[in-house]
Amino acid sequence: MRNVILIGFMGTGKSSTGKMLAQRLGCAFIDMDNKIEEEAGLSIPEIFVKFGEGHFRQLEHELAVRLSKRRNAVISTGGGTVKNPANVEALKSSGVMVCLKADVDTVLERTKSRGTRPVLDRADDGDRRQAVEKLLKERESLYQQADFSVDTSELSPLQVVEVITKTLKTRGVLHA
Repeated sequence: MRNVILIGFMGTGKSSTGKMLAQRLGCAFIDMDNKIEEEAGLSIPEIFVKFGEGHFRQLEHELAVRLSKRRNAVISTGGGTVKNPANVEALKSSGVMVCLKADVDTVLERTKSRGTRPVLDRADDGDRRQAVEKLLKERESLYQQADFSVDTSELSPLQVVEVITKTLKTRGVLHA
């Protein structure tokens, strides 16, 4: 099976959906952010503080290239992975790219804890809603590179898995 790559803004459900989807498809689940933390021995906020976002993005790119050589995996990307066209190209070459979307209120609810989202925490300036709206707008065209999208705002992770599985079957990526 080709990979299923989940892209989308933070808080859209890439990790929770990804785990369930991998289980459903009987394949490996790889959360890129977790893998980077594991390999670096530091949390993402710590990597940002110690080495800067540029270093984190380099680690992310190297991982994207490595993962593009794999098969049979559901890969959950970080929210900003798509900012680098080389990441998108590498990952897309290995499978189907699915964008998970959610409305601003849903993203705000799902990302309300501070200190775990360095990009959002930094862009915030005291107005989380404005920061989310701005980042979503900046990345909108990047997320359109996906093969298809699923709005997760009103869906449970299990419902999102159902939609993705059905779409993959319809498109001939998965066989019943």
